[in-house]
Amino acid sequence: SFSAPNSIISLLHNLSNCVLLSESKTDGSFLIHHFLSFFLKGTCKVCFLGLVQSFSHYSTVGINMLQAREKGQLVFFEGLRNSLDMLLPESDASDAEPQPLSFLRWPSTDLRNLFDFVNSSLSQSENDMSRWASPVLLIDDLSVLLSLGVNPTAVLDFIHYCRMAVCSKQQGNMVTLVHNEDDLGDEDCDLVLHALTHQSSLILQVHGLNTGYCRDVHGQDKFQLKRDHTHVFQYKVHDKGVSFFAPGTSSAVL
Repeated sequence: SFSAPNSIISLLHNLSNCVLLSESKTDGSFLIHHFLSFFLKGTCKVCFLGLVQSFSHYSTVGINMLQAREKGQLVFFEGLRNSLDMLLPESDASDAEPQPLSFLRWPSTDLRNLFDFVNSSLSQSENDMSRWASPVLLIDDLSVLLSLGVNPTAVLDFIHYCRMAVCSKQQGNMVTLVHNEDDLGDEDCDLVLHALTHQSSLILQVHGLNTGYCRDVHGQDKFQLKRDHTHVFQYKVHDKGVSFFAPGTSSAVL
């Protein structure tokens, strides 16, 4: 039977989950925006590792991220700016303290500093626990770390420690976007994607349409809850959101 994606996603309020988002032949970033809005509106404490876009990019999707950050609900890590600071430091002052992306200057370094950033960002005081719901880690997108030369074992170790700290210890949620490059033969990306597929309790696979561009249908989503069958939907991305519908029920068909 047809089940709305929002009702599936709403389960995240009651469970600690690892959610995997994968994109193939399309841009799946709208799902990151969807989850970001969902968790901020649900008063969750959010740590957002934005590795591909700036803060201003995400803040244009109808969510008051600036307000959320100012009141301590949102911690945003801007990977683009941090990468530039690491590669072109203005001084040696940054050497005195650990940097989340230290591996860019010292290739032998693992992702321990990035994990420490996540862990400290989501560690809640008694005051935080009374103000915010369960913590959430959002990553957009994990494939960037592989592109920057981090080996897949280090990436999976990082995810493991994040999962233990956020999902197991704090009963929170973790949402990770990864490219699906099956047709390009990217072994590192395939390895990470395969491992996360087995570790995730909810998997959302976004695919572009085989028929190409369509004004009323932008792509297809597959939702799979662990130990459950797959739910298939189509979607259309709007300026400030996304609508899901059963295949063949878009306005272009009905």
